Order: sequence, then C-alpha cells, then structure tokens
Amino acid sequence: MNGIRFFRTIQVKLIIIYVLLILIAMQLIGVYFISTMKTSLTSTFTNNMNEQANLLSKLSAQTLSNRLDKTGTTDENSTEEYLRVLVSSLFSISEAEIQILDASGKVLATSMQAHQSYIGKKNTSLAVSRALQGIRDNEEEIIDEDGLRKKIIAKPIVDGEKTVGAIYLVASMKELYSTVDRINRIFMSGMLFALGLTGVLGILLAHTITNPIKALTRQAAAVAEGRFDQQVPVLGNDEIGRLSEVFNDMTMRLRDALSATEEEKEKISSILANMSDGVVAADERGVVIITNRRAQEMLRREDCQGIRLTDLFGMDEAQLTGLQKGNEPSAILYHLETDGDEEELMRVTLTPIHRRDQGISGTIAVLQDVTEQERLEQSRREFVANVSHELRTPLTTIKSYAEALDDGAMDERELGQRFVGVIRNETERMIRLVTDLLHLSRLDSNQAPLRRQQTNVPDMLEEVADRFSFQLRKKAIKASVRVEDAITSIWLDRDQIDQVLDNLVSNAIKYTLDGGRIEIAARRLEPASVAISVKDTGIGIPKRDLGRIFDRFYRVDKARSRNMGGTGLGLSIAREIVKAHGGSIALDSELNEGTTVTVILPVQVGGGESA
Repeated sequence: MNGIRFFRTIQVKLIIIYVLLILIAMQLIGVYFISTMKTSLTSTFTNNMNEQANLLSKLSAQTLSNRLDKTGTTDENSTEEYLRVLVSSLFSISEAEIQILDASGKVLATSMQAHQSYIGKKNTSLAVSRALQGIRDNEEEIIDEDGLRKKIIAKPIVDGEKTVGAIYLVASMKELYSTVDRINRIFMSGMLFALGLTGVLGILLAHTITNPIKALTRQAAAVAEGRFDQQVPVLGNDEIGRLSEVFNDMTMRLRDALSATEEEKEKISSILANMSDGVVAADERGVVIITNRRAQEMLRREDCQGIRLTDLFGMDEAQLTGLQKGNEPSAILYHLETDGDEEELMRVTLTPIHRRDQGISGTIAVLQDVTEQERLEQSRREFVANVSHELRTPLTTIKSYAEALDDGAMDERELGQRFVGVIRNETERMIRLVTDLLHLSRLDSNQAPLRRQQTNVPDMLEEVADRFSFQLRKKAIKASVRVEDAITSIWLDRDQIDQVLDNLVSNAIKYTLDGGRIEIAARRLEPASVAISVKDTGIGIPKRDLGRIFDRFYRVDKARSRNMGGTGLGLSIAREIVKAHGGSIALDSELNEGTTVTVILPVQVGGGESA
C-alpha cells in the first residue's frame, strides 16, 4: 500500500515523465545518428577504394598497353615485377587485396602474399567480367566463408579507347563495422549515462517543485499547532515561490494578530495584577473564577476562587440578583474586621457581564479601599464642627454681652467697661483663630514660601527665652538654654521657626505649675541635622492623647485650654512649618512628670551652610 502511494506522488510522476521523454528523444536521435554515421563511413570507405582503383588504373594502363604490343619474355617479367611493386607499395587500405588483370581476366599481380598462386589464373567474378567490358561502376558487398563482410570494386584499365585490363579490389569492412559497433556502444553508454543524469536531474527538478509543497505542508501543520517561528523558504519568483511568499505573509499576519491578542491579554493581566483597586470576576452562578493580587490583599485571603460572591461579601442571593439586574445601587459598602480594634471599609462596585442573546454571563466586582477616604471625610466633618464650635462660643458671648449693654448695662460705667472688655477679648480670640486658620490654609496649599537665611542657633534660642521672661518670672519658672558647642548657624526661615518655638515655649509655660523648670536645648544629630527640644516639668499628657496631639483643634483639657486662650491649632501649625523645612517634630510626655517636644531640622538645604 505504501509502495502504491509512493508511485502516486507528484515527485515520482515527474521523474518518470522526465526520464521517458529523454529516453524517447535519445532513441530517435540515436537511430538517425547511427544510420547517418554508418552511411558516411561506408561512403568514405567506398570512395577511398574507388580513388585507389582509379589511381592504379591510370598507373598501370600504359604498362598493360605496352605488354600487349610486346610479347617478349623479358618484357613480360619486367611488367609483372613493376605491377607487383605497384600494388604492394601504393595501396594503403588495410586488410585489402588488389589484383591487376589483363584483358583476358588473368591475374597479373596481387597485393597479398598468400594469394601469389593466383597469378596467371583467370578471375571469373561477375564484377571483373563487367569491368573488362568497360563498365566502371562495379561494386558489391559479400560475406565470405569466415563471416566477414567485404567490399568488392572492379575498375576497367583503359588506354585510349581500348580496355587493356582491370583492377580488382577486395577490402574487408570489419574495421568499418567495428567503428560502427563502437559508436553504437558509445551511444548506448552515453544514453545510459544521460538517462542516469536525467534521473538525477529529474529528482532535483521534482525536488524543486515538491520540496516547497512539502515545506508548505509542514508549515501549515506548524501553524495549526500554534508555532509561527518558521518560514517557508522562497526559492524563486515562479508560482510556487509566490505561493511561499503569500503563505509566509499570511503566517506573519496571523502571528502578529495572535501576538497582539497575547499582548492585550498580558496588558490586561498586568493591569489587573498592578491595580490599586481589587478586581474579582465571577461566572453566571456567582462563583469567583479570577481575582487579582490587590483583591486578595484587601480581603485577607490567599485564594478566592471557588467562593461565591454572597459568601465573600456577606450578601444574600436576592441582593446579588438585584445588583446584577440593576434593581439596586451597583455599589455596596463592605466592612472588613482586622486583627486590631479598627476595621477597614471597602466600596464594592458590581457590574454584570452581558453576552449577546445569552443574558448575564458573569459579574465583575471592583473593590476600593475607602477607609482613609472615610477617615479624611470624618476628619473634615470634625474640623468643620470644631471651627463652627470655636467660632460659635465667642460669638455667643459677644452677642450676650452686646445685648446686655443694649439692655442698660451701658448706664452702669463699671459694668459696661467690664462687658466691653469681655467683648474685646472674645474678638481678639476670634481674630487669632481666623489668623491661625488662614496660616494653616497657606501651609496646606504651599502658598507660604520659605525665606531661608543663615541663622545663629544660640542667639535664636536666647531671644526666645527673653521674649517669655515676663511670663517666666510671673510663675517663678526657671528657664535654661543649652546649645552644644558644635552648633553655630543653620539655614532656615527665622520668622516661621520663631513661631514654632514661641508656640512650644508658650505651651510649656501654660501647663507648668509655679516654680517649675523649662529647658530649651539644641544638639547635633547625624547625619547633618540639628535637634531643638523644649522640655518642661508640667502636668504632662495622658498616653491615650499622644496619637492625636497634633490634630487640629484637639485639646487634652478642652475647658482649661479654651480658658487659657488657646485655639487648638498651635501644634498643627508647628508641624506643618517643620515639615516645610524638611524636618520632623515629635512629642514625648508622662502624666504629671512633664513633656518634651523635639524639632529636628536639616543643617544644610540648597546653598545653606553647615553648623
């Protein structure tokens, strides 16, 4: 079966047709060539014999004519000797015999030693008889008893108008037919060689046709298997070469299309893997099939596949169905409890996937962590409430005292002056509050650029202590300034840092009992920074309040702080100013033992000089 299939292949068919065509052509050419060659050789052989016979006829004509006129013995012997020398020396055809005959047909001379006995005998062949009768074209071919083919030519010897004898030539054609046989063998060998070469060339020709087809077949199979890294070799500009080019172009286009699809798939996978939001995809039954890394981190799960959306987000089937059909809002808030006391809040947005004529085929859930957003929103609400409260209190007081003055308190001078003083104090307190809020707003929006200058640290701290000397003496608080020798000057905004230090020292004085101590110190930190601290022996701050001490409007003792004239924004402003300088601020306190506030500032910024 395989053999039959092999002979049905295009390659074998092409080889067989090619070889048969060459064989038929060689046979036709061979028959014509050998026939023409044989005729040419025979003609040349016959012409040579005729030329030899004609030459001998001319040379011996005079001798035979003289012999007829003179019948002496001496002359006859000399004539026979001359003729014998003539036939033996002039005739050049090998394996040939030449006889010179007289007018009666007797042999006068022969060129073969073995036939010397024929001399004096009569040659009775038909060709000789015809030649003695004056007929010139006497040729015939015979096959002797040894099977050799011979050529016989008989020519008359004419002297004037008289036939005086004849020339009889017998030449073997063995060499001629041997030459023809050699030519036949050479031709057959050449034909066999040509057929062999034709077969090889046919194979090569068939290969040039079938190999591209085989390559196309292999490439088509490779493309079907998804391998596009190979190309069909283009071996020419013919139809097969054009087909190969078109197939390669098709393969490249298909590869590019699949590469683009794979690239888009990789992009989507990369986007899903690196999204800041979590993505969960579920099938039409609501079972999770795909999640990205962020979703697993947000849900605190290593693998979400196989879990139903209702179980994952704590929903019931009716709610999920309503979300998918659009009967309910597409977003829900999901509370996730953590190991600590706090909980994380996530917004889950569900979007159904619709397939044409098949309804809902799945659901995409996008998870957004809104914990910080809610915290900021809560802070904003608290900030608005605090601002409203801080403004409402003095406004209420001003309104009350103004109404009292309007009701007749102005008539009593002392009482009226006291009411006016209260209104003035509350107004100044509101002005300070609004001023601090505007300052914070400028710091938040980067509208308060730093004006750095080279500042001597020891002088700056001494001036801070001098500014509060009256308050210190009033409460009998001992203040000291201590600066390391290695610190001289740094680059900073002197006005804003003075505001920070004033706030810290003011708070230290407010919350330090009479007879306490305050220490203002500066020390060098590595690398290239200076720490300025304000330490007091005041009432301290409870541990639970340390985490929010820098929040805006936050007070440890709200009633006492308000009575002392504070707005609750001083530490917030101090933190923003220090952050603008590229530094940090920290607070350490023990209840009833004291508080230490440390401001760390970089020594060198831009073109600043080191301390």
